[in-house]
Amino acid sequence: MDQADRLRSLDLPTRPAQPELQPGAILTREWDGRDHRVMVLADGFAFEGKTYDSLSRVALAIRTTWNGPRFFGLRAATQSAGQQ
Repeated sequence: MDQADRLRSLDLPTRPAQPELQPGAILTREWDGRDHRVMVLADGFAFEGKTYDSLSRVALAIRTTWNGPRFFGLRAATQSAGQQ
């Protein structure tokens, strides 16, 4: 059995799928004293008159270092070693 077969044989937990975002949906987030609204497009995301190919690029435009899906509440935070 090679390494790939051994990995496939492990019963590892899977990460739940992200919710499917439908074009026209609006994502909102208050950050740094401002409300930010992003519209989901068929081929990306519209924010402040510009189109972005990912939520992470939108988050960068908002000037946060967070992952885009996490920033907009679509992905839960992972628990850090020191948190209970």
